[in-house]
Amino acid sequence: MTFPWILDAAPRRDRVALSFDARVRLTYGELDELTLRYARALRELGLRKGDRLGLLLYNDPEYVPLYLAAARLGLITVRLNFRLAPAEVEFILADSGASVVVVHGSLAGRVEPVPARTYVVLPDTGVVPEWARPFDVLRGHRPLSRDQLPELSERDPMSLLYTSGTTGSPKGAVWTHRNTVAVATAQALRWQFAEDTVALVPGPTYHAGGFEAVIAPALLMHGRGVFLPSGNFTVDRLLAVLRAERVTDCLLFPFMLDELLHKPGLELPPPVRRLILGGDTLMPSTAREVKRRWPDVKLTQVYGLTEGGAIATTLEDADFLAQPKSIGRPVPLAEARVVGPLGDAAAVGEVGEIEVRGPAVSEGYWNRPEATRATFHDGWCRTGDLGYFNADGFLHLAGRAKDMIRSGGENIYPAEVEKVLATHPRVREAAVVAVPDERYSEVGCAIVVPEPGAAPDDLAAFCRARLAGYKVPRYFVFVTELPRNASGKILKFRLREEYAAIGSAERAAT
Repeated sequence: MTFPWILDAAPRRDRVALSFDARVRLTYGELDELTLRYARALRELGLRKGDRLGLLLYNDPEYVPLYLAAARLGLITVRLNFRLAPAEVEFILADSGASVVVVHGSLAGRVEPVPARTYVVLPDTGVVPEWARPFDVLRGHRPLSRDQLPELSERDPMSLLYTSGTTGSPKGAVWTHRNTVAVATAQALRWQFAEDTVALVPGPTYHAGGFEAVIAPALLMHGRGVFLPSGNFTVDRLLAVLRAERVTDCLLFPFMLDELLHKPGLELPPPVRRLILGGDTLMPSTAREVKRRWPDVKLTQVYGLTEGGAIATTLEDADFLAQPKSIGRPVPLAEARVVGPLGDAAAVGEVGEIEVRGPAVSEGYWNRPEATRATFHDGWCRTGDLGYFNADGFLHLAGRAKDMIRSGGENIYPAEVEKVLATHPRVREAAVVAVPDERYSEVGCAIVVPEPGAAPDDLAAFCRARLAGYKVPRYFVFVTELPRNASGKILKFRLREEYAAIGSAERAAT
C-alpha cells in the first residue's frame, strides 16, 4: 500500500481533511485535486520518479499538499528544518541531490543558489530573488490524470528526514511509503482514531513526530489533521484553534503543557480527549496535576526516533501513575528490546541499549552504507539510548548512549556543536553537555578551554552563524582543563553533574 492510496480511498470527498490555523481548510476532494495540480506543475519543472524535492518551509497551507503531490509522482521529498543555518541547508541539499527546492521568501537567505538547482519561492515577504522562480509556476495547472502518474511500490522512498549524529554529519533517514503507512496504522490502532478524529500538531511539519505520527493516522482513518503556524506559540492561540476545529487529539511538547497548566482555571474545550506528549518523559507531579485539572482527558507519552519509525513505544493514560517515568510499551506492529554489549538480551532491570524493529523502521541512511550497517542489523534499529524493562514489561530510559540533548522537542548532538567550536581560533578544546531548563527541558552548555581573548558572546555568535539557533549552547563556561579518565576520554557525566544547576544559578542572580 502506498500513501496516496489512503487519500484516494476516502469515502466522503466533502469531509475536511486538513485545516491550517482554523483559517484554511481543504476537503478530501479539494486536497485530491490540489495534489494532482501540483503533481503536474512539479513534473513540468522536470521532476520524475526518484528525483529529490527540497522543502524549506514554515508550517503553511501549501506544505502538506506539496508533500502529497510529490508522493503521487514518486518523488523523494527532503523536508528541511527551517531553523538550520545556511551551511547546514546546503550540505543537506547537496547530499540528497535535490534538484528543485521550494522555499519561503523569508528563508531565502538560508539558501546558497546553485545553478544546477531550480528554486521556487513562496512569497511570504513579497520578494522573489532573481535566482528563483515565483510560486505561481506551481499554481494554475490543470490536474494530472491518474493514468499519467507513475506506478508506485510500497518500498519506494517517500521522504528523506535528516538527523544529526555523533560524527557531526547529518544523515538522511530513508522513509518509504511502507514506513509511513505502517506508522499511520500503528498509531490509529493504538489511539483508536476514527472518522471523527481531529488531530492537532502545533510543532513543525518537517518532523516525523508531527506529520507521520499524528496527521498521517488521522488521514488514514479519514479524519482531520490540523496545523498551527510555526513559532510564537501561545496558549490563547492554541485554545482558539482547539475550539474552532473541535480538536479531539492534540500533540504537545512538555513546555506547551507547562504553559497550559500555569493558566489558573483553564479548561480544555470539548471534545479534547487526549494529549500526546512528545519530548522528554513527563514528571509524575505534572501527570498528577493534569489528571486533577482535566480528569476526562487522557495522557499519552511517546518515545521514538526518526530512524526507528517516529514512535516506537507509548505510555498510555491508564499506566501513567502506576509506571512513573516509563516510556511505555511497543506500539502495534513494533517490537522493542534491550541488549547488552554482546548483543544478548538484557535481563529484567538490566540496563542495555534499546533496539526497535517493525515495518515503520527506516531502511537505512541515504548514501551512507557504513552508517547504515552501524545502526541497522537484522531488521533491528539501534537507538543509541540506554534503558531497561521492569518486571511489568514497561520500558524505562536510563540515559543516552550518544549524549543527545533534547531541547524543546529538537535533538541536539553535542559532537556537531563541538565540531564547530573546534574551528574557532580561540578555542583550545570544548565539550557540550545537556543541562536542565524549565522551558525546554534541556539546553546545551559548552565547557570551553579557551585561548587568550576568547569571550562567550563571540563564541555564541560564531556558533549561531554556522548552526541552527536551537543548537547554540545556552551557556558558555570557561575552564582551565576538562576532566578525563585514564584513557584521555572526557568525563561528560562529571560535567553534567557539575553544571546541572547553572540555569537555577542564573535565575537567582537576576
